[in-house]
Amino acid sequence: MKHSAAIILIVNSFCVFSQIPHEITYFVGCFVNGTTEIQFEFDGELMLYIDFQREEVVYTVPTFIDPDPGQVLVGLSILRDAFDNKGWCSTLTHVAKVEEKYPPEERDPPESMIFSAREVEPGVENSLICFVNDFYPPSIKVSWTKNGRPVSEGVSLSQYLPNNDQTFRQFSTLTFTPSEGDIYSCTVEHSALDTPKTRIWEAEFIKTDQSLGPDIFCGVGLGLGLLGVATGTFFIVKGCNAQ
Repeated sequence: MKHSAAIILIVNSFCVFSQIPHEITYFVGCFVNGTTEIQFEFDGELMLYIDFQREEVVYTVPTFIDPDPGQVLVGLSILRDAFDNKGWCSTLTHVAKVEEKYPPEERDPPESMIFSAREVEPGVENSLICFVNDFYPPSIKVSWTKNGRPVSEGVSLSQYLPNNDQTFRQFSTLTFTPSEGDIYSCTVEHSALDTPKTRIWEAEFIKTDQSLGPDIFCGVGLGLGLLGVATGTFFIVKGCNAQ
């Protein structure tokens, strides 16, 4: 358990009346650094979270899912309750810090890796994924570069996702079209890191030299021709010796 946060989980689980039962779980995370995380999970998958800065509910699942999560939660005052709970979190964590005398905030530095979403082909649009994991507290900055220059177009960032050990993980995705020799980097900044951590990815393609085909066939033909000449000479010499 992290000593730097009082994490309160409010779990409301129920089944939606349909042919297949579903479970919706409501999480409230209260952190002594002032951060509040509120999200819904639908059958174990993140369905929505609250963006307090924009004051809106952000759905993270496609609208065509049956049943539509937006319809399932119709009538619930999600945003208003989220701000009520945020205020409650501030009060709770303030009291906890005073009464329990929490030590300085414990921090876990992130691990990161970068990889392509699909097999890389020149000129074919693809995605680079920067996966950041095992960090705490849940606040990081992810930035991209292409050939040493900052890139912001085509970049997206997922919501923080909790791990079982109360650390967090997050994905940043860059949509790109690979070209030979292009070098991309993903840099992660976090309070537990002394310096930013950067991962490098270079576009490389497996080349097949088509020009070798004719050369190989030509070489094989020439070899067979020489073999025929040598065989003919052998029989001529042998016949002369027999006389």
